[in-house]
Amino acid sequence: MAYKYLMDGRKRTAVKRFSISNLLIAMLLICCAALLVRSAPASKLEQVRTAGELRVLSRSGPVSHYQSTEGLTGFEYTLLKGFADELGVKLVLVDDSSAVESLQTPTHSANFDLASPSVINNHTTKAPYDYTTAFMDLSLQLIYNSTQAAPADVKALAGKKVLVVNSASIPLPLQELQKSLPDIHWELVENLEMTDLLDMVERGHADYAIVDSAIFDIHRYSYPHTQVAFDMQAPQPLAWALAPSHDASLYQAAQKYLEKIKTNGQLAKVSSQFFDQFIEVNTDDALMFSKRLEKRFPRWEASIKAAAEKYNLDWQLVAAVGYQESHWIPNAESPTGVRGFMMLTPNTAKDLGVQNLEDPKQSIFGGAKYLRYLMDTLADSIQGEDRLYMALAAYNQGIGHLADARALTRKLKGDPNSWQDVSKAFPLLAKEQYYSKATHGYSRGWEPVLYVKNVINYQKILAFKENQQQLRLATSNNDDGLNLTKAPEEKSALEKLNQLRLSSASSLSFL
Repeated sequence: MAYKYLMDGRKRTAVKRFSISNLLIAMLLICCAALLVRSAPASKLEQVRTAGELRVLSRSGPVSHYQSTEGLTGFEYTLLKGFADELGVKLVLVDDSSAVESLQTPTHSANFDLASPSVINNHTTKAPYDYTTAFMDLSLQLIYNSTQAAPADVKALAGKKVLVVNSASIPLPLQELQKSLPDIHWELVENLEMTDLLDMVERGHADYAIVDSAIFDIHRYSYPHTQVAFDMQAPQPLAWALAPSHDASLYQAAQKYLEKIKTNGQLAKVSSQFFDQFIEVNTDDALMFSKRLEKRFPRWEASIKAAAEKYNLDWQLVAAVGYQESHWIPNAESPTGVRGFMMLTPNTAKDLGVQNLEDPKQSIFGGAKYLRYLMDTLADSIQGEDRLYMALAAYNQGIGHLADARALTRKLKGDPNSWQDVSKAFPLLAKEQYYSKATHGYSRGWEPVLYVKNVINYQKILAFKENQQQLRLATSNNDDGLNLTKAPEEKSALEKLNQLRLSSASSLSFL
């Protein structure tokens, strides 16, 4: 029995020692596994979230990004900002020439996470990149002047001259097309942009030209006689390129985001915002304005007139700005977050003391105050109607872009104090040749030109209708008609009406 007890004790000791040994080994294995886990590099998505920023290599331009009265904006910028917000990080745009030059030899230490199509595309970049799903398709289109017959197909271009911007920007499919159709006189133009080609076709200085579909969509209302005949190639995708990484986590996140905004309609909404622009006042718009003047305006008339009086402005001008901005809809909102009757940006509203952008009275008074501020801020050298026109242009595009347009006007030997001259220079800020040297960068410079024209047209319509009303009131108690010799105030009303008719003849051709 003693022997048995001794053996049992040894067994217990052996078992105890074995258990402790196993426990130590298990703990050692757990520690080693933890060390291995900790030594594994964080995923690309984790790195972005840890850094708190999404770095995107991009160049300023009409499709990518540019400065507006609301800060940075643009079609692709809006998508990128949405993606960064989805990740919970800040969007940082990298416009670094050295980084662009290194795109052909990407490394894991690249200082960007995504590259925009504005600096890279899968046609010209030989280095290996992962491209996301396309967020836009771009086509090369043949344009012509609509006063001429449209060519039926490519063969109809035989013997004709077709302008194309320098060969560096021509995709391979078009280069192959040039070789296969030698009867067409392809003219490669240097130091010009596609907007210049639009202008040449509009003026009849060229038969045809090749432009990309995005440029045409953005500028089509500036060149009403320039139309698309047909596409010269199959649509090419615009997509983000991801820098080399040891995993696909960021790529998958980008894919998921793009799929989401396609499905929920956000992509279509953003596309419409930047490529479906407001059209210059025409006959239909003038008729609609008259209907809204009757139905909507009376509700806001008192506030508009009170705001105009407070800030020493013509009430018809304030009403015209309000109509151009929101069509007199108090809760109007743009896709970029600008809201209210006078469409003030949040920052501008804050500076003006507007606490509620959706309060129409606050918005009306805020808009009038801002317009008065702009008119008072402009240089003293700007006088008369030019001062009003430039204040309206600044209301639309921002005082910084107006300063760029005036500086460019001066460089072009024009008068920076003349809206007639500045309005010719402003659209040039949509061209890289000019906006790359401007202090505030790219501007949709054709918009303020149309904006000013529209507002002045609406103001004239209001003034015209006001004087018609005064004339009716002046003659309502005169059964024999208007007696010009006995009623000087009635004569004044008639003369003012006739003056308006004459002064409006050229600008109100749609009436």
